Amino acid sequence: MRTVTVSTPGKLMLFGEHAVVYDRPCLVTAVDQRMRVTIELTEEKVLMLDAPDVHVSGFVKPMDALGTGETPKGAQFVEVAIKNFLTKHPFSGGLKVSTASDFSSLFGFGSSSASTACVVKALAELSGKKMSQKQLFDISYKTVLDIQGKGSGFDVAAAIYGGTLYFVTGGKIIEPLKVKDMPLVIGYTGVKADTVTLMREVGEKMKAHPERVNRIYDAIAKLVEDAKGKMAEGDWERVGKLMDFNQEYLRDLGVSSEKLEALISTAKSAGAWGAKLSGAGGGDCMIALHPDGASGKRRIEDAITKVGGQVIHPDLIGAQGARVEA
Repeated sequence: MRTVTVSTPGKLMLFGEHAVVYDRPCLVTAVDQRMRVTIELTEEKVLMLDAPDVHVSGFVKPMDALGTGETPKGAQFVEVAIKNFLTKHPFSGGLKVSTASDFSSLFGFGSSSASTACVVKALAELSGKKMSQKQLFDISYKTVLDIQGKGSGFDVAAAIYGGTLYFVTGGKIIEPLKVKDMPLVIGYTGVKADTVTLMREVGEKMKAHPERVNRIYDAIAKLVEDAKGKMAEGDWERVGKLMDFNQEYLRDLGVSSEKLEALISTAKSAGAWGAKLSGAGGGDCMIALHPDGASGKRRIEDAITKVGGQVIHPDLIGAQGARVEA
């Protein structure tokens, strides 16, 4: 039987959280801590899944029952991704799927979207379908919407395209950017964010105060446009200041947290050009831009560690997107 392994990178949001869910742009980069999915075609018409990174082991479901009945939370994205792919590109037989990740699903690096993109890319390879990155995105994004009900798709785009992207809600624009030597520090709060709940809470604020929230989103969109240009120029000091402005708007939305603020504050005190949360908020990671090369980076990393944060060290910022490993 045929087998393929595909990997995709994790992601970090640089600018535009929450606003990107409401038709504004964002800036996102891929990090080279990767999700890997191996899929084997089998004769028995069942899905068999082992995903130890999300505590799923020995999950089995008939192929004709995908998308129905009870499914463990950690298996939902894989199952629905397979269902959505086969709806468009059916083939017979069953699938044995296993996943492995370089990064913890706790970090907020987009493990669900990364695994979804892996599955769709692997199925395209196994079935011999020549699919563009946008076609892979469309199936993967539909999967996210089927499960979460709402989402922008930026994390799916980062997993498939890689690099650093200028992205507009739903993939209306997916523009790769040329960015070199981003002096980034990543700090994990130790708190796993509940993205769906945070999005719902911000959505309720949008319903209750649409003019105020839209003003915030318009202001964030302007920051994204400014940061796009300054990142291309390599003006990291100005990009850092724009990060600070973005964080102020995220505070106004109520998505920051005491732990995030502690890590952001200590990074700024240690000399960071700017710092902000990265992702939905409430926990997960913050990011900072450091001056002074390796010494400046160490200074900020040490400061984050001293206040209880965990420094994350991806091998590469702006990493390669979805690729076949074997």
